[in-house]
Amino acid sequence: MVIKVFLASSSGSTAIKKKQQDVLGFLEALKVDYAPLDIACNEDNRMWMRENVPVEKKPTNGIPLPPQIFNEESYCGDYETFFDAKEDNAVFAFLGLPPPPGSKKREVPMEEFNGDEHTEEVEAEVGGETGEEAAEEATEEDTAAEEKVAKEEEEAVEDTEEATEDTAPVKQEEAQEEVEDEEAKGEDDQPVSEEEEELRQLEEEEDE
Repeated sequence: MVIKVFLASSSGSTAIKKKQQDVLGFLEALKVDYAPLDIACNEDNRMWMRENVPVEKKPTNGIPLPPQIFNEESYCGDYETFFDAKEDNAVFAFLGLPPPPGSKKREVPMEEFNGDEHTEEVEAEVGGETGEEAAEEATEEDTAAEEKVAKEEEEAVEDTEEATEDTAPVKQEEAQEEVEDEEAKGEDDQPVSEEEEELRQLEEEEDE
């Protein structure tokens, strides 16, 4: 199978020349055998190209512009479709050629796409599991937070009760101390009164 690239060697369009150079340069880099066919100097090449480009691929004026690429007589595409295949790393599939051993891994887009889809599915599954686990963890955290708040409230109530209990004995002790002080004061006052009476009695006896 020979790749045919229809070119216009004497084209005055810089854009067309650049596109033709891009296609040929990339085919040479891939070591793809191709046959450049000039439509500017060969009327048969130009007529054959115009007749074999599919109608849906022709511009509105019906005259396709080079470069146009064929695999034998099977139409591959123009520069835009070639560039898209190049970007998708599927040039050999675009040309209808089996990839060489050196570029087999690079030129298996369907397998790569399937691998990507499989990876996405796995990631989606893992993401779903992760989402469920995250929800469970969030619920556990909320429950733990509620339990912590309840525990803190219980501790606060217990602290208040303990503080009340501690305060009551202190007040009782203070009241008891006051009573004892009053009693002691009363006892102190009583001996003083008896002494005064004894002194008074002694004074009265002396006076008599």
